[in-house]
Amino acid sequence: MQVTSLLRHSLLLPATVLLITGTSLRAQAQQVYSPIPLPASREVTDTLSNRDIPTGFGGFARDYTVRLEAGDQVAIDVSSDEFDTMVALMGEDGFTIGENDDGPDGTTNSLLFARITQSGTYTVRIRAYAGQGSGQFRLKVARLREVP
Repeated sequence: MQVTSLLRHSLLLPATVLLITGTSLRAQAQQVYSPIPLPASREVTDTLSNRDIPTGFGGFARDYTVRLEAGDQVAIDVSSDEFDTMVALMGEDGFTIGENDDGPDGTTNSLLFARITQSGTYTVRIRAYAGQGSGQFRLKVARLREVP
């Protein structure tokens, strides 16, 4: 009788640890990719950090969604005093429409121009050049209009 009780208790502890560990791993694995919708102003100040999306080649990325219409011409401006910015615009299918490292002003800020051919929800991805760096940045997506 004592051997059975001892055996039962000796198996109970490892089983409890396995159950707790398995529950913890499932909770971590259930984190879902969810890009951040841009506010109506289409402008945001935010921070790129190691808690963002791993890029797969070092560094991290932060994604935002924005609704764009066919015929829109947009300028996507990203600036930071803390890291060399990269910006990419991706379609609903995940393919990159365009990207930019350094804008025309001679800094490491990014400026991307794009003409939208199909209405939909697009993703603007912010990351650091070569996966090096993090910190605060400013993103602005502006529709360009013809001057009458």
